[in-house]
Amino acid sequence: MVVNAQHIKHVPGRKTDVKDAQSIAALLAHGLLRPSFVPPAPQRALRDLTRQRIPLVQARTQGVNQLHKVLEWANLKLTSVVTDVTGVSARAMLTALLDGQTDVSVLAELAQGRMRAKRADLEQALRGTLQPHHAFMITQHLTHIDFLEEQIATFDAQIETMIATNGQPPRDPPEADLSSSALTAAADSTVATPPTQSWAAGRELCDAVPGIGLRLAETILAELGTDMSRFPSAAHAASWAGLAPGQHESAGKRRAVRTGKGNRYLKTGLVQAAWAAINHKDSFLAAVYHRLAARCGAKKAIVAVARKILVIVYTLLKTGTTYEERGAATLDDRQKARLVERMQRRIERLGYIVNLEPVAAAPVNP
Repeated sequence: MVVNAQHIKHVPGRKTDVKDAQSIAALLAHGLLRPSFVPPAPQRALRDLTRQRIPLVQARTQGVNQLHKVLEWANLKLTSVVTDVTGVSARAMLTALLDGQTDVSVLAELAQGRMRAKRADLEQALRGTLQPHHAFMITQHLTHIDFLEEQIATFDAQIETMIATNGQPPRDPPEADLSSSALTAAADSTVATPPTQSWAAGRELCDAVPGIGLRLAETILAELGTDMSRFPSAAHAASWAGLAPGQHESAGKRRAVRTGKGNRYLKTGLVQAAWAAINHKDSFLAAVYHRLAARCGAKKAIVAVARKILVIVYTLLKTGTTYEERGAATLDDRQKARLVERMQRRIERLGYIVNLEPVAAAPVNP
């Protein structure tokens, strides 16, 4: 059994290795130790793949940023016109530029799709001073980015294969347990295993949440799993991920503290999903962010939104239901009474008498 050392760190007594071992054994014999969350072997294998893919994606992003820097050194303002410098149009222009093409009108004609409407801007952006060492560095960066994209695609294919082949929820093979409690539970016909989602179904449920894509959904499944019975509640899952708010209250005063330590892969991914989710207009998560950001700041609000996303994912995986957008008005409906009372007090402080009467719904003609 793997146990969190922090849970038994403050046990009183003379702290020696032998006495610690004896006290831990006594606690284990009386059933007072809480085992840590250890995922089954298939999920640990999926973790290895998703965690190894993360540094590859980060390295690709770093390579693109270095490519931007070299282009700026060469006075090529291509990034001011093109959103993705590794896209089809930008890649064709860079390839022709490295082959010796210097006519900016010819380079701008390589634009495709909606980029052709910006040919005049492209001609101005491509009037640079490309030196031989600039061309060499651009070539090396493009080669490195291609290699990383190939590695990422290989990992994506392997992860997809693993998710497709494991149609059932991943579980470790049962081990023989001859304890009296295990035999009693096995003999009891009422003991049942809670239903769980398969990897493919769980990924679809997570992908429907705003801010979460397929790659992040795979990371969530690898870190959190699909069997939510491991966590007593959504608050336990948030605490395990390091998204639970800290508490430090003394003498009636509450001090600001940071969130606790947790699963950094899951926490980082959910925070990134929160930044993407708040860009959805008229969404529940965006309304939560704007309400909290006005009171406690953007950084604390984005962590709160990340925790909200984790609670939503926990509920979806536990119940098997599909995400439904509730809209920004849902948050106002919850606090309608408080909002009306606060607005009434503000108007009365301005010297007006307010009489509130609900508007009767208009009758529907048959």
